[in-house]
Amino acid sequence: MSYGKQLFLYNGHRNVQVNIRNYQVEDIPTLIHIQQESFPPPFPSELWWNEKQLMNHITLFPEGALCVEVEGELAGSMTALMVNFDSNHLQHTWEEITDNGYITNHDPQGNTLYVVDICIRPSYRKLELGKWLMQSMYEVVVHKGLERLLGGGRMPGYSSLANEMNAEEYLHAVVKGEEKDPVITFLLRCGRTPIGVIPNYLEDEESLNYAALMEWKNPFR
Repeated sequence: MSYGKQLFLYNGHRNVQVNIRNYQVEDIPTLIHIQQESFPPPFPSELWWNEKQLMNHITLFPEGALCVEVEGELAGSMTALMVNFDSNHLQHTWEEITDNGYITNHDPQGNTLYVVDICIRPSYRKLELGKWLMQSMYEVVVHKGLERLLGGGRMPGYSSLANEMNAEEYLHAVVKGEEKDPVITFLLRCGRTPIGVIPNYLEDEESLNYAALMEWKNPFR
C-alpha cells in the first residue's frame, strides 16, 4: 500500500500545499539533514538516521515510512514498524523495540504500530505538520486493522524539575496541564494517552533517560 495525502495549510500569510507520502531512496540525504537540524545537541548525534537505517525503513516496511513536503520541499518525516506488544509488560528500550532504528525485527503479524521517530524542521513547525503526520499514522493503524499506535515520548522538560518531583509525578503534572513539555504536550494534543513511564528508554540528557509510553487505540477494534 502506498500512502498519499494532499492538504492546504495556512502559514500565517497564505495557504501552502502540503503532501504526505511514503519516503523514497532519493529522499535519504535530505532526511538525514532534517534529523540533524531537528535534533541538535545535547541530543546524541549517533541517534540521527544513517543511510542503512533509512534503506531498511523503505524496504522492510514502506507503509511505516512517511514524509511531509511543503510546496515540494521536504519538511519532516515519521517512521514506524509493526511489533507484537504485550500491554502487561511495558518495560523496554528504544534500541530493543526498534533494533536500534534498523527495524529488522519488524513483524508483519504484529498487533501494534510502534513509532520509531518523528521529526519536523524547526522552520516548519508552526504548520503543525507533526500532528498531520501522526494522523496519517493513525490511518495506517486503521487500514491494517491493528490494535494501537504506540511509542515512547521523550520528556525534555523533566530535567529542570527532577529535584522537585519524580518522572511519574512530572508526567501526571503535564497531563493535568500544570506543566508543559515540548514533546508530551504535543503528543497529548495529537490524541495520544500515557500508559506508563519507562526508565532507561533512550540516552537523553534532557529527559534523564525517561520516556512516557504513549498510546492511541484503534477506535474500530
